Amino acid sequence: MNILRDWFLASRPWSFTMTTISVSVGGGLAAVDGAFSWNLYLITLFSMILLHGATNLINDYYDVKSGVDRMDVPTAKYRPHPLLEGRFKPVQVRNFSFFLYGLVLIGGLYLAVTRGWAILILGMIGAGASLFYTAPPFKYKYSALGEFSVFLMWGPLMVEGAYYVQRQQFSQEAFWISIPFGALVALVLLINNIRDIAHDKRNSIRTLPIIIGKENGIRLYAILIIMAYLAILVMSLLGLLHLWSLIVLASLPLALRLLRQMEHEVPDDADARTAQLDTAFGALLVLSLVLENLI
Repeated sequence: MNILRDWFLASRPWSFTMTTISVSVGGGLAAVDGAFSWNLYLITLFSMILLHGATNLINDYYDVKSGVDRMDVPTAKYRPHPLLEGRFKPVQVRNFSFFLYGLVLIGGLYLAVTRGWAILILGMIGAGASLFYTAPPFKYKYSALGEFSVFLMWGPLMVEGAYYVQRQQFSQEAFWISIPFGALVALVLLINNIRDIAHDKRNSIRTLPIIIGKENGIRLYAILIIMAYLAILVMSLLGLLHLWSLIVLASLPLALRLLRQMEHEVPDDADARTAQLDTAFGALLVLSLVLENLI
């Protein structure tokens, strides 16, 4: 049982809430438009969670292999890192991540055959972004492109993909609604990179906060949080979202506490705290879509 627990922790399961929310937003918007299948939703969700787990594992593998992750890496202070702790050999982590990619491929092919080949294209983009985040030859995480990739994957691509699985078409409304949540997910990486500026500089890594500076990074972090809430407010008033979506504003006190904390000091678990805001914001958004369907 310990080995199963170690693999589970190595995949960073606490981050799967963000994937669950993105898929649920896409599925919920499809339900509002008149079509929803629980079977298709669960296949999509399971495939995306497997892809997320594979991404986390393969990124840890290449970070350790390249020497970026060592026992002094800031993230190792507050979360388990089984690879650094010697619980697994690097080749085991690599092979298991490829096994998960294989399962994702099976799910993706099924959805592509039954719902449309656009799913395969989205899946290939997602798999490429997942693998080459830290893998050569691109390793684009180290070239200040990580935040944009995270925004794109957990925002427009995942939400639109989940919508397409249900409706076999894309949605302009789903695209716009995906933007605020995708931006908040990207902030998890942004604040992580702000915290890790000194560590990344020592390892010759270029991240967005290194390029624009810590103070500007904090300002960008605050601006995007504010804009995410403003986007929900505007879309609710304009009709892209139902007025039920204003319940998202109930998470605003959490956002304000987070902003005050980050202005004072960026803690070791800054990314985890930001993920908590993402979860509250996203869960309330999903709840609003459920209420719209029921009422």
